[in-house]
Amino acid sequence: MSEELNRPLAVPAASWSRAWPLLALVVFWQLVAMQAHSRVLPTPIAVFSVLWSEVVTGDLLMHLGKTVTRVAISFVLAMLLGVALGILMGRSRRWDRLLDSFLVLGLNIPALVTTILCYIWFGLSETAAIVAVVLNKIPMVAINLREGARAVDSSLMEVADVYRLSRSERFFRVYLPQLYPYLFSSARNGLALIWKIVLVVELLGRSDGVGFQIGSFFHFFDITSILAYTLAFSAVIFLLEAVLLRPLENRLNRWRV
Repeated sequence: MSEELNRPLAVPAASWSRAWPLLALVVFWQLVAMQAHSRVLPTPIAVFSVLWSEVVTGDLLMHLGKTVTRVAISFVLAMLLGVALGILMGRSRRWDRLLDSFLVLGLNIPALVTTILCYIWFGLSETAAIVAVVLNKIPMVAINLREGARAVDSSLMEVADVYRLSRSERFFRVYLPQLYPYLFSSARNGLALIWKIVLVVELLGRSDGVGFQIGSFFHFFDITSILAYTLAFSAVIFLLEAVLLRPLENRLNRWRV
């Protein structure tokens, strides 16, 4: 009972231990910027001032909301399709041989090319933007999950057969838990990749979002605003990692301890 009460206290401590290097980076950045006195290297104080100003006016929240929405939709679609494809290829050699060349091709086509082609084929629309991001993400997820499906312990599946578990029980209680490390690896890598691709997509063909704003600031050489928006969506990623991904991973992988 006492162990259960004390367990949540470890999370904030771990979070603080990860925050110290970032705080040290900010201090180092402040010192270098003060010494440089350069327009292209604003101080963190100046960046945070612009960040707060954009929050107060509502511009940052509006554009950040658009970007987060695109990231969320693209992430969910890419994970669902990539996981299904990876499991299929991992369990069937026939499908693996058939689709492997397409995965290699998808992994090596630059995101810029896919984005431009989608905008040409589907127009400068929200659908084209989402499709471009999803197409770039699916191959990486499928590759990871294919390796996970190949590494599934067959002896555990035999135990499930002995106990005559139903198909759904076999999948959710025996098969899927063995894929959790591969799922979370794909989720982390994919989330980082999708952010970058979404910014490119917004820069090329959308009229809102963080990528669009960064492109506008670039034309005016507004480095301070570029860094302010960069810090904003980086903070969102850190928040998702600390509040959602890491606790969920620890919870689902407790059976391995």
